[in-house]
Amino acid sequence: MFATVDAYSISVFLHISAVVIGFGATYAEALMFPLAMKLDKRHVPFVHRLGMTINQRLATPAMVVILATGIYQVADNDQIGFGDAWVSATFAILIVLGGLLGGYFVPTDRRLAEMAERDLAAGSGELSAEYQAGAKRIAAVGSLAGILVLAAIFLMVTKPGA
Repeated sequence: MFATVDAYSISVFLHISAVVIGFGATYAEALMFPLAMKLDKRHVPFVHRLGMTINQRLATPAMVVILATGIYQVADNDQIGFGDAWVSATFAILIVLGGLLGGYFVPTDRRLAEMAERDLAAGSGELSAEYQAGAKRIAAVGSLAGILVLAAIFLMVTKPGA
């Protein structure tokens, strides 16, 4: 038996691929910072610049694909609608994640990279309390974003109320 390949199935493929590519790498960011701190604090600015690049070049374009394919799938499927709670919730999560990417993660990683470079250039080899507080905040917000991604996946798989 051959699989049916139509516009809808291609849209689902693109949607899932964008989630994996766009958000998969963001989960690795949780490992990069502790590793940089363990190996050598001089790697910390790189970790923040890598986080910015992942968010700008993978996560943000993926969000556009996720949004476009999600809208197409809802519009093309008679069994689901924009008024369904799980659909509305996943769109809300996507909007929140988009706001966090552009309004928080990218500028905060840029600021923390500059702060870490400044602290390390001072010669003590230590990162300031201001930097450490910012790093803890971005880690906490990153954890929240990761939970939101998982919540959206859960809603799309289980379709509660459908």
